[in-house]
Amino acid sequence: MKSIRDIAKTYRILLFLCLCLNLGFSQNKAVSDSLLEIYEAGEFSQESEIILLRDITYSLSDPDEIIHYGELLLEQAKEADSLNLIFQGYLQLGNAYKLKGDLGLALENYFEAVVIAKEVKDQKQLGRVFIAIAGAYSSMGSTDNTIRYYQDAIQILKSEQDITNYAKAIENLGDEYLLMSKPDSALLLFKESGELFSKINYREGLAYNTGNTGLAYALLGQNELAEEKMTAAIAIMEELGIYYPIAVYLTYISDIYADKGDWDNAFEYALQSLTLAKRYGLKAEISDAYLKLSEFYERTGYTGAALKYYRNYVSFRDSVQNIKAVQQMADIQLAQKQVELDLANQRRKTQNIIAISTGIASFLFILLAVGLYRRNVYIKRTNAIIEQEKEKSEKLLLNILPEKTANELKKHGAVKADKLESVTVLFTDFLSFTTHSERTDPEQLVNSLGTYFTAFDDIIEKYGLEKIKTIGDAYMCAGGVPEPLEDHALKMVCAAFEIVEYVEKMKTKGEEGTPRFEMRVGINTGPVVAGVVGHNKFSYDIWGDTVNVAARLERMSEKGRINIGENTYTLIKDHFDCEYRGEIQVKNKGMMKMFFVLGPRVSVKEVKRSADIISS
Repeated sequence: MKSIRDIAKTYRILLFLCLCLNLGFSQNKAVSDSLLEIYEAGEFSQESEIILLRDITYSLSDPDEIIHYGELLLEQAKEADSLNLIFQGYLQLGNAYKLKGDLGLALENYFEAVVIAKEVKDQKQLGRVFIAIAGAYSSMGSTDNTIRYYQDAIQILKSEQDITNYAKAIENLGDEYLLMSKPDSALLLFKESGELFSKINYREGLAYNTGNTGLAYALLGQNELAEEKMTAAIAIMEELGIYYPIAVYLTYISDIYADKGDWDNAFEYALQSLTLAKRYGLKAEISDAYLKLSEFYERTGYTGAALKYYRNYVSFRDSVQNIKAVQQMADIQLAQKQVELDLANQRRKTQNIIAISTGIASFLFILLAVGLYRRNVYIKRTNAIIEQEKEKSEKLLLNILPEKTANELKKHGAVKADKLESVTVLFTDFLSFTTHSERTDPEQLVNSLGTYFTAFDDIIEKYGLEKIKTIGDAYMCAGGVPEPLEDHALKMVCAAFEIVEYVEKMKTKGEEGTPRFEMRVGINTGPVVAGVVGHNKFSYDIWGDTVNVAARLERMSEKGRINIGENTYTLIKDHFDCEYRGEIQVKNKGMMKMFFVLGPRVSVKEVKRSADIISS
């Protein structure tokens, strides 16, 4: 069975999942897409718009999207002086930052929510945000603060008779006691929260409660009870479509069967865990499953298979851990050689002194030569591994961040935000994407998006532009970041035409069964702030009014057309023919001049020629 440390590590993961029961994030993309379409299409009163923004933040699962719409919600709620919705905005921003791993910003927003809850004297909301704060402190390893806020939440929610959140707070406090290696105390709390979940028929909470109880029994060494509880939890989670913890539970059940010597079931459950983890891209669980299968094959005498799965396990580990493991293995080998040398010397002490001296000298010489040779081979191999891992890390970092930003991060450990005075921002999205997603196989839909976005990447790279990110079916890039770029507006419009041409071509030349998308484009030019967000997962991003206007220009464009603002028009009008659309009302911006770009003039060929030089 796994050690207390392993179980505690897993519990930190599952504790986070339990806490997510409080966050209200939906996993139904169709719902969120529908709400977004309503928001983008309509004109609302301020009150209706705020309510819609609130519902959007609760329907989304992507933390970056939640932050985007949460900030809009907070801005509108403050203008309307709606304290309840200001509270909702701060709470959702805290939840999103916690999902991103930025616990400092999460706590900052949670404590703003506390101030609002106390101001309006809403004890239920105060208890709810205390649960979220405790969860953030738990992720930081601050046990005292975690217990304090859970206990405060329990006291408040009990007095308010908020059974659902009261049960969640008890469940999460039990998790924290388990992390402290106090399974008996945890079981008492799990019993109480489980009874409450059953009373209100809260099946998701009951699923986690059952699995958590199983892990507590595993920590106590009560394997049969552990298996029974985790199996029951898996059944509920499969029914509810909650797959992440199932992979963890399956690994524990495989351990239980291995301890019984029932290798058929041990392998079966470990393989199920691996299959599920692969299906949902759960890298940590893939790594755990590979390691577990390697251990099982080794224990049953299949060393070849054990080595194969161990290699797969190594490929999913962090590079630093990989190198440390290699070094530790080498140290063990050297220690074994030293023991062999000591034993050889001891056996020869009873022989003739001359023979012993000659034998030892010969042996030491050979051992030294072999040792030097093996050490040389080991050093070369280790250096090669280090170099390979370094190259992988470099490549991965450059896939995430621009080269200049990546170099600054490696040199200083942080990236200073820049204000750039002239940047061109492009947004694209596919029309009726929700309809396509409902009619198309999910895997095929993702593969299709990958095909389109890979082509977009190649086009913007040709023009020296910078991809910022994708959000669902939307694609965002910029020209003039992180360093100034000559003619960035011209190059962006050229790239936009190539993107539109590619989408049109795919309607007739795409593979059979591939969705045929209609696309619209919006472009705006102006100042932005650029920098890196996140501590554990870095992300290069840009902010500012220029970005918001570009997104709204895209929403007000038409299929197959490129809609630009006045700033961009001023920079490209001598090179492109444009159609003036007049002044159009833009949400929160008033009347804005807009133009459709019709096509290039002869002079724009110079821009494309320079783009060809860049790509070559």
